[in-house]
Amino acid sequence: MTILAEAFTHAFSLIFKLDAELIGIILLSLRVSGSALVLATLIGLPLGALLGFKRFRGKGTVISLMHTLMGLPPVVVGLFVYLLLSRRGPLGFMGMLYTPWAMIAAQTVLALPIVSSLTHTAVVSVDPVIRQASQSLGASPFQVSRTVIAEARYGILAGVIAAFGRVMAEVGAILIVGGNIAGITRVMTTSIALETDKGNFELALALGVILLLLSLLVNTVLHFIQKKGRVPAEP
Repeated sequence: MTILAEAFTHAFSLIFKLDAELIGIILLSLRVSGSALVLATLIGLPLGALLGFKRFRGKGTVISLMHTLMGLPPVVVGLFVYLLLSRRGPLGFMGMLYTPWAMIAAQTVLALPIVSSLTHTAVVSVDPVIRQASQSLGASPFQVSRTVIAEARYGILAGVIAAFGRVMAEVGAILIVGGNIAGITRVMTTSIALETDKGNFELALALGVILLLLSLLVNTVLHFIQKKGRVPAEP
């Protein structure tokens, strides 16, 4: 019990003193996950909206595949990206392996199905009356789509935030493609695993506390957005 208390005391000391190593790891984590989220949103939002608006052969299969990919095991994603970026892989010439770019690529693959699936769900959940009313008023297809997406904005934003929570807590994929190199690819989750193995519980606990606080923040915002999306706005 004394060891645990001392570890927590030192951990909070590192946090309040703004330890340089701790801050560097946190900033790298946010940069990698934030970049992956932006890429996943830029690709996944139009893809999910397209699936919500268009009808085509095989659409059900695509949607089922997208939902399945939401549960992709991170280590499988890491292995796939590793094979693509390795020296013998098709993208090996880019020299991205064991760099933050490889980690961003892996996290983008993990976040993309979440953003696109939840965007699709949000779009198809919009009351059909809204689309019909827009069409009856002479709106163009683009204007109709924009109106529907505006109505689905809370569901779409919830999907983006859920994807951010997934990639922030991810360790397997980025450990494979990033290598956990100090000062280069070492992020919060991989640092916690490494420092625990080394017996450096102070830094591991400090990072764990920060990660828990970020998770709490993400889930609080997600809950607020979902609640706001369910409650009709006051006139």
